[in-house]
Amino acid sequence: MNFLRNYLDKQKPKFEKGGKLEKFHSVFTGFESFLFVPNTTTSSGAHIRDAVDLKRTMIIVVLALIPALLFGIYNVGYQHFNAVGGLADTTFFQLFFYGLWKVLPMIIVSYVVGLGIEFAVAQMKGHEINEGFLVSGLLIPMIMPVEAPLWMVALSTAFAVIIGKEIFGGTGMNIWNPALLARAFFFFSYPSMISGDKVWIAGDTADAISQATPLAQMALGQPLTYSTADMFWGFIPGSVGETSAFCILIGAVILLLTNVASWRTMISVFVGGYLMALIFQPISGVEAYQQLLMGGFAFGAVFMATDPVTSAQTNTGKYVYGLLIGAMAVIIRCINPGYPEGMMLAILLMNTFAPLIDWFVVQANIKRRLKRAKAVAN
Repeated sequence: MNFLRNYLDKQKPKFEKGGKLEKFHSVFTGFESFLFVPNTTTSSGAHIRDAVDLKRTMIIVVLALIPALLFGIYNVGYQHFNAVGGLADTTFFQLFFYGLWKVLPMIIVSYVVGLGIEFAVAQMKGHEINEGFLVSGLLIPMIMPVEAPLWMVALSTAFAVIIGKEIFGGTGMNIWNPALLARAFFFFSYPSMISGDKVWIAGDTADAISQATPLAQMALGQPLTYSTADMFWGFIPGSVGETSAFCILIGAVILLLTNVASWRTMISVFVGGYLMALIFQPISGVEAYQQLLMGGFAFGAVFMATDPVTSAQTNTGKYVYGLLIGAMAVIIRCINPGYPEGMMLAILLMNTFAPLIDWFVVQANIKRRLKRAKAVAN
């Protein structure tokens, strides 16, 4: 690492003002800050000293996503060979590498397109490159159908970065979760590529047998053919990262232990979803706890709803925000059979209203303090 540090120090003058490569200063600083902790500090004004910077926060989230990603890759192979009838003759590594062959190109496309746009925008504006897309670039392919054409993934990623982030000022300024915005663009632009049974199973022969997702079965009023154990461990069709509640739970523990995610938001989403699922249980015909294991509910509660940029900021607001997300997700699932997965729309909707929730919480606190002040004065 000393060799790399010394090499960067030698090259740095070329990218500073007056150097022959000064136009690429933002690109150089982006790579340098990704590899090493910046050696600059604030010299004036109020500031907070903390060992956890944006880069470390993003890396922790990526690490928390790894269990769900690895299992999702394996499950892509599992679902494919289960559909074509060759599951008994395959090994673990055959299943995993088949899934890797399908998922890795999506990850590469997401990062190349997203980071390419962010580098270009930073270069044009002369700004530093943020590390925010480290997470979004991994989340996007994890919530896409495995059979999504790569050019559609690229276009959805570009829309999310340009419209969802850069138009608002970049990382930390966006009002909607960029990964969910990419999926929303994909869903409304190419609905045939994200609906039906075949899109969740990799391979041209995936229609050999019916492989409806649990959400699709619920929407059609059919009894679930998957056990609770299958839904918990993740042996069901679905997006790459959303099937295994167990692996998502591991990620949740990592985020909570490192204080990266808010437990108030996370728990509130599950509570809101469970209570609403109890109310709609006679209509859906599905046990309330099973609603929490189906589709992208758990993944959205852990990795999407807790996004510190787009979620509520006040403690009370986090409870309200999370409860409404969970409740809205189940309502959309049960009332609109044409769109059985309601988690995406629920989170995007509450992203929009998160500042309003915080405003009401702050105003309520102000009123209470004024009342206490008047009582003391009297």
